[in-house]
Amino acid sequence: MTLDRHALGFGAGERAIFASDPWASRGRLYPETGSPTRSDFQRDRDRIVHTTAFRRLKHKTQVFIAADGDHYRTRLTHTIEVAQIARALARALRLDEDLAEGVALVHDFGHTPFGHTGEDALHEMLEPYGGFDHNAQSLRIVTKLERRYAEFDGLNLTWESLEGLVKHNGPLIDAEGQGIRGPVPQPILDYCALHDLELATFASLEAQVAAIADDIAYNTHDIDDGLRSGYLTFDMLEDIPFLAGLMREVGDRYPGLEPSRFTHEIMRRQITAMVEDVITVAQDHLKTLRPQCAADIRNAARVTVTFSDSMSMTDRQIKNMLMTRIYRHPDVMRVRANAARILTDLYQAYMADPKQMQKHYWIDQIAGMSEPVKARHVGDYLAGMTDTYAVTVHKRLFDQTPELR
Repeated sequence: MTLDRHALGFGAGERAIFASDPWASRGRLYPETGSPTRSDFQRDRDRIVHTTAFRRLKHKTQVFIAADGDHYRTRLTHTIEVAQIARALARALRLDEDLAEGVALVHDFGHTPFGHTGEDALHEMLEPYGGFDHNAQSLRIVTKLERRYAEFDGLNLTWESLEGLVKHNGPLIDAEGQGIRGPVPQPILDYCALHDLELATFASLEAQVAAIADDIAYNTHDIDDGLRSGYLTFDMLEDIPFLAGLMREVGDRYPGLEPSRFTHEIMRRQITAMVEDVITVAQDHLKTLRPQCAADIRNAARVTVTFSDSMSMTDRQIKNMLMTRIYRHPDVMRVRANAARILTDLYQAYMADPKQMQKHYWIDQIAGMSEPVKARHVGDYLAGMTDTYAVTVHKRLFDQTPELR
């Protein structure tokens, strides 16, 4: 019996002319024979899901650490919500859904334990050696640190998936080669020397929808988790006209609705409104740009997938509320300080005696490494930890471990 590739369904309807074409990918750093049953972007997505890094996300903080309760989002559940929204946007705009989903699933691989607190702590400790950036760390994971395949380190993802990972928030350098948001992290520059990701251009539409799906997801679920925690109240939401309108709509339609259902009805309307706003704006931009291929999207003068002016204002209002009411709440700041201390203690302990990393596969080599290289490897080890593992190891190495609740 012979496999009839032409009779297979690849799960993608008719793509727009400006969508990324998996059959015309720019390829992988290490050439591979294509699959007869999956496109290259499908294979990327599947490789991402089967990684250790993906599994670790279930025990990494989004906003509230695991000790606060089982119902709060983790980095994994956040990632799944982002992927769902990205795929919905990609389908509406007739893009490659697998590429959009893959970028969404991999975008947070480089996050440390304890959320942005961990990233800030690691950046401070590694600042003499180039600092720490979670996006650059994601690239290191998928190009070097995951060790699963016999013929290469990392996942050997396609150019398009790696481009989406690195540039989903926009170009990294300007026409003169200067960093747009500060110096480009060295791991990104190092990889681009081998496999140029064209840092001065925009990413594909698939990567752009993954990026804005991230905003939509956390703008919504951080409100949900904030209400659950008590740091947010419905009265606080009234200060934002967009949310106040949603609450009036739900209250008028379902008077006396219990709080948990009331919250969900608001959140689902918020996601719908934001998604529909993005689709409308993207369609308008595409009519103006009239791209004839994916390259036209990359070389456009502005981002194609974005919010309208009014929704951008709402986006800023929500982010400001979340920052003031949750992220900088005194209780959250206290926990953040304790989490930072845990990572700082572990970093200092491992730099003083790398053998304490136990099963870490660089231990046999680390003795002869220079200080900057050793620091980067210790940073890799710490960044890969889950919240729970970091606490467990700290308790093993130190007499007292700070409380994280």
